[in-house]
Amino acid sequence: MNGLTGMEKFSHLEDKIYLTIQFAKTLREENERIEKEIAELRRETAALLAEKTRLEEKVESLLTERDAIQLKVEAMLDAMTIIDSEVAEAVGRSQ
Repeated sequence: MNGLTGMEKFSHLEDKIYLTIQFAKTLREENERIEKEIAELRRETAALLAEKTRLEEKVESLLTERDAIQLKVEAMLDAMTIIDSEVAEAVGRSQ
């Protein structure tokens, strides 16, 4: 006393098969999209890592340059202190 005939059962099975095929197709497309996105993210990551390395090297270079300039400024200030002492001493003698 099943209400479905053989053809109805077959039609119902056919519908399920088509839905399964459509689902598999959708999954495949989604997988391809995700793989492309992953590849793009990997490229971006590589580019960002290269930029990070470049910037770290630039910072190191700037810090080295800053230290060299600091040493030169300190040497100039020391020289000015010596000159000021000599000038003050010379002015004191001439009076």
